[in-house]
Amino acid sequence: MSQRRFESKALAVPSSRLSRLSRLGGLASAIAGNVAADAARRFVRGERPRMEDLLLTPANAQKLADELARMRGAAMKVGQLISMDAGDLLPAELADILARLRAEAHHMPWVQLRRVLNQAWGADWRQNFETFDTHPIAAASIGQVHRARTRDGRDLAIKVQYPGVRASIDSDVNNVAALIRIAGLIPKTVDIAPMLEEAKGQLHEEADYEYEGRRLAEFGALLANNPDFVVPALDPDLTRKNILAMDFVDGVPIDALETAPQAERDRAMTLLIGLLFRELFEFRLMQTDPNFANYRYAPETGRIVLLDFGATRAFPEEFVALYRRLLRSGMEGDRAGLRDAARNIGFLSPKAPAGLERAMLDMFELSIEPLRQQEPFDFGASDLALRLRDAGMALAEHREHCTLPPMDTLFLQRKFGGIYLLATRMRARVALRDLITPHLSSGV
Repeated sequence: MSQRRFESKALAVPSSRLSRLSRLGGLASAIAGNVAADAARRFVRGERPRMEDLLLTPANAQKLADELARMRGAAMKVGQLISMDAGDLLPAELADILARLRAEAHHMPWVQLRRVLNQAWGADWRQNFETFDTHPIAAASIGQVHRARTRDGRDLAIKVQYPGVRASIDSDVNNVAALIRIAGLIPKTVDIAPMLEEAKGQLHEEADYEYEGRRLAEFGALLANNPDFVVPALDPDLTRKNILAMDFVDGVPIDALETAPQAERDRAMTLLIGLLFRELFEFRLMQTDPNFANYRYAPETGRIVLLDFGATRAFPEEFVALYRRLLRSGMEGDRAGLRDAARNIGFLSPKAPAGLERAMLDMFELSIEPLRQQEPFDFGASDLALRLRDAGMALAEHREHCTLPPMDTLFLQRKFGGIYLLATRMRARVALRDLITPHLSSGV
């Protein structure tokens, strides 16, 4: 299936539970229609297809992705989580289609946006602003961002939540999960119930912009004395449950550095990977959404701008200690220690077949390989991603025994994976061993 170019459109967000359920019902009918038509064609050819083969098709995945992108809110977010957490268990083409949900969203039309702003700020809200750009500068699953200038000259970024998002979180998650199960887009052997409960909790936090504002301020304080990063300052007076107001900080997309000199690319990724390790081992607080749009770069100062703290996650001290032990064992070539740490974290079940355990430990050792080498790791020249993909094929042989690991590990893997992808796109060379070693010298 060819890659379609996504274009953000001004599409009203279905805001009532009934309208959102109706759209999902229509999607279920469309998928059923695809199954019936495909089955008829195959029977005519004398084939006897399995129901899984009829359901698990690129056409059905595309319909699902298109509808979730239109609905936005928790429905779209569940699609993102499925693509992240079960992506390795899906055929590559289907995983790629669902992965587009992590970068694509439509925006609200002006009439709907105005209604949200009127309800939050009052009908005379324009009196607070010298200018307010009604066309968003960004749109995502939960809300869209507008640029504005206040009467006293402050340049702000205003994130406005789509209507009905908070009220529909639990029903969206349940309904989309049921639809995905019916459509056969994840294996029946994978228990996604823990992920769904975690998704509800995370989404309630992400949909609370006052909560995100507190996390924004927290990260601003943690990095206040670091000249390499800038976190926008919160405007608490204009922030509401569904509106987040902060300073607008100018910058270019972080991946615009693809064409920058090698030293500049290396420095940017060294900073971001160093911050990742600090978030895990020092702060025990991590912004877990690695979307490239959450990082911008200020060429005139060389500072990296950090955005979007709705998906911030605090890690328990015991988990961080176990992860430190996992990495330390891997770097020391201690396979027994690696296995023990992986079991304690929850990556491995004591009841896992020997073949599955061996395949997973092989993947862990491969993933830790860049941390072990003395020289800088060349993300652009490495074939590690291909080798990990080949190693992952061994897991497919034990698909029926695969389970989702603890949620903390999934969010951590999500961040690691996103940063790895960005570093690969940058073709960066980073002394990973130098960055990680100081964090492994303490703990159990």
